[in-house]
Amino acid sequence: MNKMGLEEYKGVYIYAQQVDNELSSIAFELIGKAKDLAADLKTDVTAVLLGSGVKALADKLAEYGADKVIVVDDPALKEYRTEPYAHALASVINKYKPEIMLVGATAIGRDLGPTVSARVATGLTADCTQLEIGDFPLVAVAGQEQLHNQLLMTRPAFGGNTIATIACPYNRPQMATVRPGVMQKREPVAGTKAVIEEFNPGFVENNKYVEILNIVKSVTDTVDIMDAKILVSGGRGVGSPENFKILDDLAAAIGGTVSCSRAVVDNGWKPKDLQVGQTGKTVRPNVYFAIGISGAIQHTAGMEESDIIIAINKDETAPIFDVADYGIVGDLNKIVPALTEAIKAAVVK
Repeated sequence: MNKMGLEEYKGVYIYAQQVDNELSSIAFELIGKAKDLAADLKTDVTAVLLGSGVKALADKLAEYGADKVIVVDDPALKEYRTEPYAHALASVINKYKPEIMLVGATAIGRDLGPTVSARVATGLTADCTQLEIGDFPLVAVAGQEQLHNQLLMTRPAFGGNTIATIACPYNRPQMATVRPGVMQKREPVAGTKAVIEEFNPGFVENNKYVEILNIVKSVTDTVDIMDAKILVSGGRGVGSPENFKILDDLAAAIGGTVSCSRAVVDNGWKPKDLQVGQTGKTVRPNVYFAIGISGAIQHTAGMEESDIIIAINKDETAPIFDVADYGIVGDLNKIVPALTEAIKAAVVK
C-alpha cells in the first residue's frame, strides 16, 4: 500500500458484537476507547453491526457514543460463522476505509479479527490491554522518518513477563483485538441518535460456509465475575477446594462474589469462568480481596485496575503486596473468618 493510499483511510471503527440479537458488553467498552482515540485524531466513531434482524440495536450503540452505525443485516449472518462474518466485515473495511478497526478479543473476535486482517492485507495486534495515539518510532531515530498519529497497541508478551508496544505504520486499517473488561464504557446518554447506514455486500454460499447442526448453550448459575463490584479471590494458598468455604462465608457477609487464580483452576478446585488473570478474565471491581495469591504478573495483569486491593498472605515477600492498597501478613485460616465475623457484627449494628 503506498503512502498516498493511507491518506484515504479515516475514522475509528469498532466491531459491535451481538449474540442472539443482544449486544455484548465489549461493544460498549470498545466505543468508550474509540471515543478517546477519535478525539486525538479529530475524527468520529463508527460501530459496525453484523447480524440478521439487528437494526433495532443501532440506537443503543448511539447512546454509548457511536457517531455512526453501519448495519449489515442478512439472513446469512443469523448465527456467527467465520466465512459470512469475515466477508461482511472485510467488505465494510474495503468500502468505507477506516483508519483504525477495533475488535473484542472474545471467542468470536479472536476468530473474526485475524481472518479479516489477512483478507484486507493489514496487520493485527492481538489481546491488547492499552491503546493510544502517538509517534512511531516512539523515540526519533536518526535517518528514519518519525510518523505521527499512529495507533500504539500495547499487549503482554512472553507469557506476560514483558509488555510490547506495536504499531502498524504502513498498512491500513490499524487493527487490534482488545481484551474484554480492560477498556471502560461511557455512561449511556438516553435518546442519542447516530447516523445509520445500511450496507449489504451480497452473500453467496461457498465451500467455506459451515453448516451449524446444533447450538449447545452452557448453563451456568454463577455470577459473571467481570460484573461483580466486590471479588473475594483465592489462590493456591487457600489449600483445598473445601477450604474455599471460608471465602464463600466472607463473600456472603460482604455481598461479594468468589473468584480465583489460575492455580486453583489447574488443580480442578474451581471452574475456569471464575479465573482472574492473563489467561482468565480481566476484572476491575470496587474491592478485590487477594487471599492466598502470590501475585505473579500473569494474575496481577487481570486485576490491578481494581479500585481497592486487599491482600492476605503468610509470605510477606509475596509480589501481591506490591499492588495491594492494604496488606495483611498472616494465616488466612485465622484472618478470613475473623474478618467475616467483624463484618457481620458491623452489619448487625
